[in-house]
Amino acid sequence: MTTPEPTPAPNEATGEEAPYRRTIKSYVLRAGRMGPGQTRAFEQFGPRFLLAYDANRKLNPADLFGRDAPLIMEIGFGMGGATAAIAQTRPDDNFLCCEVHEPGVGALLKLCGEQNIENIRIFRHDAVEVLDNMLPEQSLDGVHVFFPDPWHKSRHHKRRLIQAPFVNRLAGHLKPGGYIHLATDWEPYAEQMLEVLSAEPMLANTAEAGGSGYAEKPDYRPLTKFENRGIKLGHGVWDLVFKRV
Repeated sequence: MTTPEPTPAPNEATGEEAPYRRTIKSYVLRAGRMGPGQTRAFEQFGPRFLLAYDANRKLNPADLFGRDAPLIMEIGFGMGGATAAIAQTRPDDNFLCCEVHEPGVGALLKLCGEQNIENIRIFRHDAVEVLDNMLPEQSLDGVHVFFPDPWHKSRHHKRRLIQAPFVNRLAGHLKPGGYIHLATDWEPYAEQMLEVLSAEPMLANTAEAGGSGYAEKPDYRPLTKFENRGIKLGHGVWDLVFKRV
């Protein structure tokens, strides 16, 4: 596996960058306030849908979901609305979802519990550690990363999630024929995503040869309220779908 470049951690008090850490993280932790409904969802639905991270245990998806089915990993689901919609659109697939922000986890727990969405399980933990320690290679049928933080400023581009070492790690966890689906509404980030994915030898672009390299939005990915508003303002959204060769 490729050795990751070190990633700086900002000092929240001073705004200065702390010493480098030689690890990849799939998130930047930000403060968020839990609403009463989200808090209740942790208590009421957490035992049913939340998974405990354990670096010494490999997951058995059939045990987690009570069935054998294609396993899709979603990294950073925000408030979970799109995740819930996709899981309901694709009931024959299992969805393993990672998010570190408590309000988002609480919101998805609430949706799963109230709408009886049985094909979702959730880690409130860093997806990279879940990949490294709890999932064997070639265990995933798909990976979704929708609208990751674009880190607009040039000096912050190194904090972007979609970098060569992370993509290499994702590709190694895909079964042959499995896919990575990324989406962003920031064109410079879309260009970087396309460059990074195209350079990974384990992946092949599913977009039509000779075109832009970007895919048509798959039907299963719903338009978010934010995305709909952006489209009305003339903003673009770029989807990329690559498969493990």
